[in-house]
Amino acid sequence: MHSDPSRAHTLTTFTASLDELRSDLLAMASLAQRNLRNAIRGLKERDDDWCNDVIAEDEEIDLFEMQIDREGIEVVSRFQPVASDLRQVVSSIKIGTNIERIADQAVNIARRARKINENPEVPEIHLLDEPAKLALQMFDDAVLAYAQRNANLAVEIKGRDKELDRLNRELADKLVNRMQEDAANLPTYLNLILVCRNLERIGDHAANVAEDVVFAVRAEDIRHLGK
Repeated sequence: MHSDPSRAHTLTTFTASLDELRSDLLAMASLAQRNLRNAIRGLKERDDDWCNDVIAEDEEIDLFEMQIDREGIEVVSRFQPVASDLRQVVSSIKIGTNIERIADQAVNIARRARKINENPEVPEIHLLDEPAKLALQMFDDAVLAYAQRNANLAVEIKGRDKELDRLNRELADKLVNRMQEDAANLPTYLNLILVCRNLERIGDHAANVAEDVVFAVRAEDIRHLGK
C-alpha cells in the first residue's frame, strides 16, 4: 500500500496550525495570569502602578482572543477536522473566550483597587487573601491542565469552585456587618465585596476552562458534574 504524499503534507500542515493555535492560547493565558497577579498585588500593596499596568495591557489580551478565533475558524474551514481534532479546536476557541473574561475580571479588580487605595486602609482587606489565592490557583491549574492535556487535574478544579463560592458568601456577610458598624469606611467595604465577587467569577471561568479540557481529552461533558 502506497502512502499519499499530499495527505501527509496536509496532516503536517494541520498539526502545525493546531500547534500555533495552542501556542497563541498559552501566550494569552500567560499574560492574563500576570495581569491577575498584578491586580491583586496592586490591591494588597496599595500601589496604583500595578493596577494601571493591568488596565493598559487588557487590549493585548482582547487582540489575542480575536486572533485565536480567526485561527480556529481557519483550521476548521481548511482541514475540516473530526473527532478529537475537532474537539481540540473548538475547546481552544471556548477556552480563549473564558481567559479573556478572566482578564476582564482582573481589570475590574484593578479598578476597584484604585478606589480602595484612595481611602484609609482597613484590616478587613486581609479577608481577601484566601479567596484570591484560591482563584489564582484554579486559573493556574486550568492553564496547566490545558497545556498538559491533563483531564484528571481539570476534573479536580471543578470541585474547588464550590469552595470559592463559600468563601465569597462568608466574606460578603462579614463585610456587610462591618458596613453597619463602621459607616465611615462603607465605600471600601463595598468595593471589597465587589472584588471578592470578581474573584468568584474568575473561579467560574477557570472551571469552564477545566470543563473544555475534559471535553477535548475525553469527549465527556462534566458541566453538571455533582448536581
